Amino acid sequence: TKGEAYINGVAGERFCVRNSGITAVVEGVGDHGCEYMTGGKVVIIGKTGRNFAAGMSGGIAYVYDPDKKFVNGLCNMEMVELEKPSVADAQELFELIQNHYHATESTKALMILEDWDKQLNDFIKVIPTDYKKALARIEEESAVKQTV
Repeated sequence: TKGEAYINGVAGERFCVRNSGITAVVEGVGDHGCEYMTGGKVVIIGKTGRNFAAGMSGGIAYVYDPDKKFVNGLCNMEMVELEKPSVADAQELFELIQNHYHATESTKALMILEDWDKQLNDFIKVIPTDYKKALARIEEESAVKQTV
């Protein structure tokens, strides 16, 4: 399923559980966010509860973590890796937060956008390890086809 959701406020427990294709921006989630996610993109511009990304096998999440609480124990690291967003990720992330602001008039989104260069440093990319390997393989195969 494809689609977009922009939520001005905090979602409850298990936000985007089993997400397989939507893009969502939300201002916070309870416990078990992105549990069993298989696709899509999720941006959290607020707090997360514990056990984020449990069983996450696909898709990408970006979590705003200025207090470093997320990276220090709220994410279930069993199947995912945490990394800094790439330049391409940063562009997409900016556009998603901008879309969220236009859809919701979120003051939180506006604060992040107005100080983007500094705020970008507080985002963490959450990507499943096997999904990351599969994307790299697809990119390699695409590069080979283009040179042939």
